[in-house]
Amino acid sequence: MRKTLIAGNWKMFKTTAEALSFAEAFKKLYKDAGAEAEAAICAPFTQLSALKGAFAGTGIKLGAQNVHFEEQGAFTGEVSPGMLVEIGVDYTIVAHSERREYFGETDETANKKLHKLFGHGISPILCVGEKLEHRDAGMEQEIVSGQLRKDLEGLGAGHAASLVIAYEPIWAIGTGRTATPEQVDSICAFIRRTACSIFGDEAGAQLRILYGGSVKPGNIAEILEIEDVDGALVGGASLVAEDFIKIVRP
Repeated sequence: MRKTLIAGNWKMFKTTAEALSFAEAFKKLYKDAGAEAEAAICAPFTQLSALKGAFAGTGIKLGAQNVHFEEQGAFTGEVSPGMLVEIGVDYTIVAHSERREYFGETDETANKKLHKLFGHGISPILCVGEKLEHRDAGMEQEIVSGQLRKDLEGLGAGHAASLVIAYEPIWAIGTGRTATPEQVDSICAFIRRTACSIFGDEAGAQLRILYGGSVKPGNIAEILEIEDVDGALVGGASLVAEDFIKIVRP
């Protein structure tokens, strides 16, 4: 049975003081709601240590938004897997479309990061998704399949249970435009079939698939009804505790 995961991606928002204010409000709401879904906050690096302490004992998970694929070295501005382990990070986002578009993230670097994260016991949230021109050309399966096969190269069935794949159509991220339930159902079922072809049917059935792209309280219930969707990767709506809890417990 795959447990629902609702992961908030704060992107480049909040100071540490603001993050702690959110944590105090959200952990009370989370407890009071008796939420059954697993909740995670993927915050900027500067806030991770403070949030780890604030969320202690609550069951709320902590995620990073990026990682380097080397253990150490002359990589100014980067953070290694071992540094995240020291903080106690549970998840790390890999190859978000903004990382691919603005910072040169490729399928090759994503693959290296996945291998390193698994080696350190951190669960990756791997992002895949197509641009609008690919969707309009009917190429979404070709694009997503290509990403998955390159990103997951060299990984085996034993990795599937702790792997999370987030389908984020690039044309629906931060635009207020959401893919239709039919579109999400079709591509997430395709992702599941592709994972099964890579890992085997049993292992592929275990991994969790999230939908991301203008997820908010008003559409989460419909999204979670889709068979192969096991949760959501939430952007702007995760920044306010009162909004995020409505997604964690719709």
